[in-house]
Amino acid sequence: MKVLLLCDDYWHPGNIPVEGVKPLESKGFEFDVIFDGNDIKAEMLSEYPVILLCKSGEITPEDKDSWKTAQMQQAFIDYVENGGGILAVHNSTVPGKHTEAMDTMIGSRFVYHPLANPVTVQPVKPHPITKGVEVFCEIDEQYRLEILADDIDILTASYSPAQGDPEKYEEDPYSNTRAWICPAGYVRTQGKGRICVLTSGHLLPVWQNEQFLKTLENALNWCKGD
Repeated sequence: MKVLLLCDDYWHPGNIPVEGVKPLESKGFEFDVIFDGNDIKAEMLSEYPVILLCKSGEITPEDKDSWKTAQMQQAFIDYVENGGGILAVHNSTVPGKHTEAMDTMIGSRFVYHPLANPVTVQPVKPHPITKGVEVFCEIDEQYRLEILADDIDILTASYSPAQGDPEKYEEDPYSNTRAWICPAGYVRTQGKGRICVLTSGHLLPVWQNEQFLKTLENALNWCKGD
């Protein structure tokens, strides 16, 4: 299956997902990679049954302008509604100043995360995406999401322990946070298309984890419609 992989921004080097998906090439996946947001063209989207979105709105790590123009956001919405699939991983949920249309289509937006710490991800519902997937734990950023769509179907949940001094939580929530259980993976549909969101994936060992790779493989197939 040909997959368009969009990646690379200031906080999330593109080499991590590029290296992370290499084991899936032996499973029949072929990844065409775009790093520069200026190289994403609306007319190319329909060439791919699934887009693996691992990129926030920055054009490049150096160019903080957004590639998610109103026209490009609409192109992605049209792509999904016409039957395309999107697997949105980790930082792809980070919103921009004017990305409401695409955020709503994805179904959530990133709010914040504590410092990287041991994050446990567990399937919570039988689904083709969680088939054969077991609990795993890796050092990662546990994303807190604002849910924007009322039809999301949560498939996996994440847990990370409390950090730092609880009395300082309001002062510095990134470093001092309560223990949380959060959605880590969900699906939704829009028009004829399928969308899956996975919040794990900040560091390469997460991508190399056998259980995360199995989740990715299942999700790519599900988003295609298999």
